[in-house]
Amino acid sequence: MVQAMIQISKEVNQILNIVKARYDLKDKSQAIEKVVLEYGQEFLEPGLRPEFVEKMKVRQQEKTVKVSDFKKFTNP
Repeated sequence: MVQAMIQISKEVNQILNIVKARYDLKDKSQAIEKVVLEYGQEFLEPGLRPEFVEKMKVRQQEKTVKVSDFKKFTNP
């Protein structure tokens, strides 16, 4: 585990106290970890928008077209 000394504003301190209380965490370190991991999931692995998912479901059901010679469809 890595240790870090950080400076936070009063507002951030209050938010961490709320997170700590809401999730019954032992200390602010766990609250910081919870907040960062939740943000990280949204930031690093964003979910697909529902309208995009629906669009892809419709496309999966469409009939595919086989192309035997791709050169016929390209410009010389």
